[in-house]
Parts: sequence; structure tokens; C-alpha cells
Amino acid sequence: MDPKVLDGIIQRLLEVKGGRPGKQVQLLEAEIRQLCLVSKDIFLQQPNLLELEAPIKICGDIHGQYSDLLRLFEYGGLPPQANYLFLGDYVDRGKQSLETICLLLAYKIKYPENFFLLRGNHECASINHLNNLDQIRNLARPTDVPDNGLLCDLLWSDPSKEIQGWGMNDRGVSYTFGPDRVTDFLQKHDLDLICRAHQVVEDGYEFFADRQLVTIFSAPNYCGEFDNAGAMMSVDETLMCSFQILKPAASEKKKFGFGSTAASRTGTPAW
Repeated sequence: MDPKVLDGIIQRLLEVKGGRPGKQVQLLEAEIRQLCLVSKDIFLQQPNLLELEAPIKICGDIHGQYSDLLRLFEYGGLPPQANYLFLGDYVDRGKQSLETICLLLAYKIKYPENFFLLRGNHECASINHLNNLDQIRNLARPTDVPDNGLLCDLLWSDPSKEIQGWGMNDRGVSYTFGPDRVTDFLQKHDLDLICRAHQVVEDGYEFFADRQLVTIFSAPNYCGEFDNAGAMMSVDETLMCSFQILKPAASEKKKFGFGSTAASRTGTPAW
């Protein structure tokens, strides 16, 4: 790789240092591909088990938090002022995965014997690989649900009002996603609304992310342990949405009670 091209990429990636967090760096697709190809050859030339000597700076998960990566370099010194070992999980969840991995690969190419990158569990094809809806159409059936990847996340991920981006899921599988992820997904795929289930909600339905996502739960008095209503969403010819509410039974004799509400009704917090 031409050293001048490499230095130019590094310079652009570092120009945002000290600026507004989240400011994107514009790189050409050809530049990114070249970083991947050249660094791949370097990785393959080096052993799987790295036996490194001190002094060395060791860094853990970055997860696309590029401004924090730059802060780490401020504290430890930019390469080659210090030797570095990163332990993996460079991408996913954070908003600047691309800038993060590009700077790390660029430094790996420039200082191959001073800058080391291990592979984490997020460095795999299943991370961030929903590029178009055909990937859902083409999922093989029948199939078991894997422990991670696209199919797992389609079935197990949950919205969370407490975060932006991605977060850990209390279920112990998949992730939670914030309102910003919903907005980005809808814009990317030219959609208006996500309808999903998978969570008990008190009124049978609940909106999220400025009414861009709705959770529908249709089992009232769930498992006899929740006093929740159930709901059914109707979409008419004009794409207007309304909800029919199945109220929780007061007793076994009075099991079904129906109500109706327009789509303007506000949901309540998830259980």
C-alpha cells in the first residue's frame, strides 16, 4: 500500500479528534477495501498466539465508540509512541464502527510489529450483516434458531428507551436497541412502521421511537400472572392503524371483553 495513501487515511481519521463526538469521516470504498486486503495479509503472516513483550498498552472492547478510541490514544500516545494490543470487539453497537476499524487497520498496516489486534466475537460475518431484506427472504427453512446472528436477533432483540444504539439484553441473548436504530432501519429500507411482539405490554400494545415501532401482545392476563390487556391491530385500505383491545378477564365466567381505540392512543411502559 502506498505509504502516502495510508498516511492520508490516518490523517483524515485523526482530524476529528477534539471535535464534536460522532462526526463522521468520509473514506472511499476503495480505500476501505484496500485497508482490509493489506491488513489481512499481515494478519496471516503473524501467529495466532501472540507472545508480546512489555511495555505495551492493552485495550478492551471499543464497539464503534470512535471518540473514546481517540481518547485512549490521547492517554497512551499515538503509535508508535507506545505499543498496543487490542483484545477485540471493535465494531457493533456504537455509531462509528467504520471509523474505528479503519483506524485500527491503518495503524496495523503502518506499524505491524508494534500494533496488534485480536479477533473478538463481534468480528464475524453475522455482525451488522442485514444489508437488505432479501437476507430475510432467503433464510433457509426449516432451521433451528442459533445463539447469535441475524435470525437470533430477529427473534430475540428488544427495544429500550434507556439507550441509544445497541445494548446488552437482560434475557441473556441478543441485544436491545434504541430509538435511533429504529429510525435508521426504517429510512434505510423505506418503511414506515415496525410491528413486533415478544414482550408483555400493559395495554396490549405500546408505541416506541416516536410511533415508528409498535409492540403488540395479544394474550390478556398473561399466564395468569399479569393484569395486562391483549390487543389486535387492524390496518385499513388507507394504511390507517387501529387497535382492538381484549381486556383481562375479571373472572373465568367473564373471559372476553372487547374495546377499541384509534392509533393515536398512547401506550404504557413495557413490563
